[in-house]
Amino acid sequence: MSEQSPVKITVTENGWYQVEGTTEIIASDGSLIREGDKFFLCRCGHSNVKPFCDNTHKTCGFVDDGLGKKPKKD
Repeated sequence: MSEQSPVKITVTENGWYQVEGTTEIIASDGSLIREGDKFFLCRCGHSNVKPFCDNTHKTCGFVDDGLGKKPKKD
């Protein structure tokens, strides 16, 4: 990958992680799975094509508002 661009990751409501910007997806053994500018990554844990989303979240009952956990103030 030659050009560097900011990467933006959006946590979607009841769905995937949307990754935008020049990105490499690297396997646990260090090999390149895929590179590109836009990916949808599984968040529900039930995809048959992990780490990518296959829309299984729509049928497995996955629910999350996508807002992230707010840190508790002391």
